[in-house]
Amino acid sequence: MKYMQLGNTGMKISECALGTWAIGGDWGQRDDKEALRAIDVAIESGVNFFDTADVYGSGHSEELLAEATKGREESIYIATKFIRMGDITDPANYSEAQIRTYLENSLKRLNREQIDLFQVHCAPFNMLKETDLFPILDKLKQEGKIRAYGVSVETVDEGLFVLDQTNASALQVIFNVLRQKPQDVLFPKAKEQNVGILARVPLASGLLTGKYTADTTFSSDDHRHYNRDGQAFNVGETFGGLPFQKGVALANEVAWIAEERGNLARASLKWILENDAVTSVIPGFRNVKQVQDNLAAVDEKGYSAEEMARLEEFYWTKVHQHIRGAY
Repeated sequence: MKYMQLGNTGMKISECALGTWAIGGDWGQRDDKEALRAIDVAIESGVNFFDTADVYGSGHSEELLAEATKGREESIYIATKFIRMGDITDPANYSEAQIRTYLENSLKRLNREQIDLFQVHCAPFNMLKETDLFPILDKLKQEGKIRAYGVSVETVDEGLFVLDQTNASALQVIFNVLRQKPQDVLFPKAKEQNVGILARVPLASGLLTGKYTADTTFSSDDHRHYNRDGQAFNVGETFGGLPFQKGVALANEVAWIAEERGNLARASLKWILENDAVTSVIPGFRNVKQVQDNLAAVDEKGYSAEEMARLEEFYWTKVHQHIRGAY
């Protein structure tokens, strides 16, 4: 496991971290005991960074992380996100009083005195531009309530705005073999400005595990069922914005990358790890086996220049035009 500097924060975080959406909720059945075991295995394997949000199970994933990291607060970094507990289209949701409430609630659930990385959770572009959100975050950082702040964005344009107009230390972006656009302009600029990149949805909501067929179904409480076409939130968060059946077909077309790399999931994560602008990749998990499989990606075979070029051409010629929503 390598440890990468997260922007200008002074935090060195594991190149493969873990996201906790699935253990909080919205991915079907969950098992808290297994989730806690999985977090322990991750920490024992060198993971020192976890990404969560106040809306993951209405704070449940934050509470699980508090339990799992008790007594290890100085060595385990936690990034959480805020804003989506309220109406993300209402300017009042971005007031100092409301943001402080979100912060205090997360601190309480995490049982910590400071948030390592406090991230804006996919706010609409106009709210990023038109509210006092970032001066408020600067103030919270000066007060020591947060160590640093970042922004989880849906589009490249939002990311470029954050780089140009704010003091954010990190950007969280959707990035995977089937969602390559950010590496063209956004990543080089972030690297130049010493802003960290956290790669989310790295397995395209499971498409890049190779487990699904066009006939696969999901439970009614799984976002891969109820947000399949963006009915509940941005369509890009589910299957990276691809229509499910098209996504299955495209994932099958890149199955060749798994040769000599264990399986498609490990190969897909390794592809992200090969990008030197990415600070850490944050795959989700629900059990010990998934954690172990995700972490095994760091030791898999790297990619040749020819393979990277082949995947880039594949994206632009066969995938890009099928992605829905702003990106």
